[in-house]
Amino acid sequence: MKLYVGNLAWSLSDNDLLDQFSAFGEVRSASIVMDRDTNRSKGFGFVEMANAAEAKAAIDALNGKDMAGRAVVVNEARPRQERPQGDRPRRPRF
Repeated sequence: MKLYVGNLAWSLSDNDLLDQFSAFGEVRSASIVMDRDTNRSKGFGFVEMANAAEAKAAIDALNGKDMAGRAVVVNEARPRQERPQGDRPRRPRF
């Protein structure tokens, strides 16, 4: 089961997420989404737990809890919604 983890401090790493969530069961993957231009955290990430019971335990224990000075949001990840390419207005180049 894949979990969304939001409101993360920029100082956290994938390993920090792994450490926090492994207390509740087997973590298959843990990754923080990085901005491709600045290579800086976007402040959210995803953790994949081995089963739904472990994921529920992690949500119950960690949602709203302090992690590196910020109250994190943890819930079940929703499927990614594809956005059409080219519909965004472009900024003028100077």
